[in-house]
Amino acid sequence: MKRRAFIAALGGAAAWPLVARGEQAERMRRIGVLMNLTADDLEASARFNALAQGLQQLGWIVGRNVQIEHRYGAVDADSSRRYATELVALAPDLILAVGIPAVVALQQATRTVPIVFVNTIDPVGAGLVDSLAQPGGQITGFTIYEYEISAKWLDLLKEIAPQLTRVAVLRDAAIPSGIGQWAIIQAAARSFGVDVRPVGLRDTDETDRAVAAFARSSNGGMIVTGSSLTAAHRKLIIALAARHRLPAVYPARYFATSGGLLSYGPDLTDQFRVAAGYVDRILKGEKPSDLPVQAPTKYELVINLKTAKALGLDVPPSLVARADQVIE
Repeated sequence: MKRRAFIAALGGAAAWPLVARGEQAERMRRIGVLMNLTADDLEASARFNALAQGLQQLGWIVGRNVQIEHRYGAVDADSSRRYATELVALAPDLILAVGIPAVVALQQATRTVPIVFVNTIDPVGAGLVDSLAQPGGQITGFTIYEYEISAKWLDLLKEIAPQLTRVAVLRDAAIPSGIGQWAIIQAAARSFGVDVRPVGLRDTDETDRAVAAFARSSNGGMIVTGSSLTAAHRKLIIALAARHRLPAVYPARYFATSGGLLSYGPDLTDQFRVAAGYVDRILKGEKPSDLPVQAPTKYELVINLKTAKALGLDVPPSLVARADQVIE
């Protein structure tokens, strides 16, 4: 009896590793990420970390049951098409896309792979989804704001620099949101007593020359609209504003923390953490067409007092009191 018991126990012990291996074996899912920032950009790292943290909280561990493939620098149609083709060729279960050029390129590259977008403006106008409530197709995601926020940027700029009579509006005219944001600012300009001038962002040298020419006259300022190009070229844009002593308002916090005067917009990094929820639901079988496009519920005002001082601006105490963050 003892011998039989010993053999049975030995057999059970031999089976334990097999059971453990069976329990540990999970289907590896593959996610593509098409980012509009470069791989060495600290903001890109922060956004990826937010996505990974959000996925981990939902049980998706990178290297264990999910693999993430990245492509960086999708800031325009050409680069987005190239990287979109590469990602689709890897046969991912889902792709997370940042910005309109990236989503448009993916939409052209595949009609079957689910796509979740983040940091995107007016997905209906861009033809990405049928409606916010019922996206249709294989695409859904998270917008960053409506066009009306563009008038708020002008309002804030005039509040911090009331002497302004001229405003250069930096935008990407090749995408629908570049046209939409400009239209709102242009419509609001008269009520604020300013003349506005569009400045394109397709060529950095041309942008440099256009801003320099604009700054030759007095009482000027800048509005930097939201786009993949403004995100990718933010260091240049902030440097141009400083060099020509132009008060400028930006669409996201990381512009102000990088030296810009003030920003107003949602937390773009947090969208990646929130988007992990949609990634989780789609990987578990839900359809993008059943997941409504979501908009941010909070916008944050950030003021850089150090930059204001360098520009000789006295920031109104009422504006400082409303700020979510003040950089000194």
